[in-house]
Amino acid sequence: MHNYPHHCILHKLIRSAMRRIILLFILTIASIGAYAQTAAPKLTVTSIVIDSSGMKYPAMLWQQMLRSGDYHLKIVDASKQDSPFLLVKYTQEEKEARFARMSKPAESTFFTTGQVIKPFKIRDINGKKIEAKDWAGKTLVFNYWFIGCPPCRAEIPELNRLALKYKDDPNIIFVGFALDDASDIEDFVKTHPFGYRLVGGSADYAHQFDIHLYPTNVVIDKEGKVRLHYVSAPANGGYWIDRTIQEIEKGI
Repeated sequence: MHNYPHHCILHKLIRSAMRRIILLFILTIASIGAYAQTAAPKLTVTSIVIDSSGMKYPAMLWQQMLRSGDYHLKIVDASKQDSPFLLVKYTQEEKEARFARMSKPAESTFFTTGQVIKPFKIRDINGKKIEAKDWAGKTLVFNYWFIGCPPCRAEIPELNRLALKYKDDPNIIFVGFALDDASDIEDFVKTHPFGYRLVGGSADYAHQFDIHLYPTNVVIDKEGKVRLHYVSAPANGGYWIDRTIQEIEKGI
């Protein structure tokens, strides 16, 4: 008889625990069901992608636009599995903030940071010279490329943006060393403008640094020291060229 109250208490505790377990199970099932109904649609090649005007984009085009780093996608209605995606262009500020969070481009094997580059004579496709003495106290931005190189061509719009940004600053010189002949470069820029001072037939300029991968970008400071150098066309390459130029100009 003395154990009866204890059995009653234990029975009540067990029933209370069972009720909590059942309630938790019901809530879990409900949550799973709710998630299944509201889970955001997944992006696939068959997804509908539109711009702000409602125009639809074929998969090949919107994928290319995303790879450029200039655009991103937003879900129009996350509650619908067949919701279209909205193609949105990043502002320059948004791009720079995103690029700042990304890793700095890996250094090339053709240069060493801090390496001193001795000035050499350059003649562009317009016949204009850059003498060795013209390098003194200048920041130089070099791009080694060739017409048949897809990543070389892909980065030209971003390089043009930088050349335009600093076009009125005589202390910053942009030079593009192309492997192609001057006549081919002249034909190319008629439909693909390139804001750098362009040098044709530049194999010798590339060989002096053993450059054999393209594009290769280099920034040289006012003392002739290499401050930035990388191969290929990373999405944030232009950001780092610009950042390096600004650091040089500020004496950092």
